[in-house]
Amino acid sequence: MIASNLRFVKSRIDSIKHNQEVQLIAVSKARSSSEIQDAIDAGQLHFGENYLQESLDKITSLKGNNLTWHFIGPIQANKTASIAENFDWVHSVDRLKIAKRLSDQRGADLGHLNILLQINIDREQTKSGLLVENIDEIIIEVNSLPNISLRGFMCIPNPHNSANSFNEMAKLLSKYSYLDSLSMGMSDDLELAIERGATLVRVGTDIFGKRNYN
Repeated sequence: MIASNLRFVKSRIDSIKHNQEVQLIAVSKARSSSEIQDAIDAGQLHFGENYLQESLDKITSLKGNNLTWHFIGPIQANKTASIAENFDWVHSVDRLKIAKRLSDQRGADLGHLNILLQINIDREQTKSGLLVENIDEIIIEVNSLPNISLRGFMCIPNPHNSANSFNEMAKLLSKYSYLDSLSMGMSDDLELAIERGATLVRVGTDIFGKRNYN
């Protein structure tokens, strides 16, 4: 099932006219290592995790598969060391303090950690993220940090306003010619996100099926 789901999701991506390279991230939170292995066997190598402790167990058990791990969940300051040591990308950097800690705790032998700034593009009080008007100032600080590489932005839009939100995110990225990554779009709206310039799409349910939390 997972292999056929992956083929279908990739066909959805390919069906959209776009010039940018698009990387599919399989969101594997609450999924077992055996489910992830099924996806690996079907050719998927990029995985996104939300919960640190759960993800560390899977990263350990699946070592040797040449995987790229993306942390996409909320970040607590006391968890940054483990994130910095075990992930290749962090999508959900929502304040300068977190960026500084990730840089300080990233071992130089690991190479730069790719990070995205999470943008609260719809200014929703219930969501984390930086406001657009504060980005210029924060980017200057983030670009001065030695062990991370700022690649672009991430958002979780209001589903009732996603087309406009994706447009605004694309406009934001275009202001910075040296940035190349937009993480936006999930199972329900990946086509729309890709049309608007997404380079990273985060898909869980349409790959692994509905989660069973029991």
